[in-house]
Amino acid sequence: MRLIHTSDWQIGKVFRFADDDILSVLQQERLEAIGRIGRLARSEGADAILVAGDVYDYARPAERTLRQPVERMRQFPDLRWHLIPGNHDFHEPDGLWDRLLRMGLPDNISVHLGHDPAPLDAAGTAWIIPAGLGHRHVIGDPTARMDAAPTPEGAIRLGLAHGSVRDFGDGAPDHNRIAIDRARQAGLTYLALGDWHGAVRIDSRTWYSGTPEIDGFDLGGAGGGQALLVTLDGPRAEPAVAVHDVGRFRWAREQAVLTGLADIDALDGRLRAIDRDDPSRVLVRLAVSGALRLSELEAYQARIVGALGSALRLLRIDGMPGLAPSPDDLDAFGPAGAVRAAADALAHQAREGAGEAGEIAAAALQRLHLLAREGAA
Repeated sequence: MRLIHTSDWQIGKVFRFADDDILSVLQQERLEAIGRIGRLARSEGADAILVAGDVYDYARPAERTLRQPVERMRQFPDLRWHLIPGNHDFHEPDGLWDRLLRMGLPDNISVHLGHDPAPLDAAGTAWIIPAGLGHRHVIGDPTARMDAAPTPEGAIRLGLAHGSVRDFGDGAPDHNRIAIDRARQAGLTYLALGDWHGAVRIDSRTWYSGTPEIDGFDLGGAGGGQALLVTLDGPRAEPAVAVHDVGRFRWAREQAVLTGLADIDALDGRLRAIDRDDPSRVLVRLAVSGALRLSELEAYQARIVGALGSALRLLRIDGMPGLAPSPDDLDAFGPAGAVRAAADALAHQAREGAGEAGEIAAAALQRLHLLAREGAA
């Protein structure tokens, strides 16, 4: 038996740093990832898709947002999709899950709102033991009931849950905490978890799938944008888990200290190398420091802020290079006179000024330099 393990779709997610155009693209791509998951299941001969919570990003989505993932799953009538609530889309009375059930779901979508085991296949070869969340924060282990959950003798037992294992890391929360050895305690063949946004192996029978479409700069290299293909040869056989890329966008957090044209060249090349074939797939958060001459600052703005910023899907820049004008830069304003005096004053302020004052002086000096060049031409 083969199945796909996925989670944390978070349909409707709001990216507060993005303008409306980029926000729309990022939200749409989370929906497109559902199709890629379905096609992966078909191509690999998977019998079902387990979605381990957080199908939606919030508990009260608009009607259109509520229906959108359902319509994507409807396009794969040959696949069975099994869903549970997570901490973002927890099951509350008259909440989104009740709305979905009243709306009516296609036959290929099963929503597991309780804790009762349910057959995965018509033959009863495998059974799902769900542990969805009824509140955003649950005190205690939401998977504790799996230990005593009844399933037929010899059946494959599949746990489906959302939360953090107890020693997942120093930042593991006190709520929604799952025993790290739950698969062993409950005799599970496989425990499919959601909540962590990167694909992570806890033990041979316990995995987080991560989100299928990366949703933050800090996850750029931490395994997001994937789904898991799980092969099960029997109730006691160790699962074979293969990680498959299904995400489109690539996110990166970068730093650069710029002191000259060589640094600008290196930064340009490094960011373009993230995806040379399609830079529109790339989102970068860049922290910039250092100091440049006037001509170098103009090159930085033209090549990095202008050209590269237009090539990438998003280039978010924190900070900016300082200005360290050379004597040659200042000589462009002439040896003396009012304009030279103003340039000298701005150069001093750009070098010595703190924070916004220095940035304003640098911008003013750069503008003055451009006007001087245009006048000379």
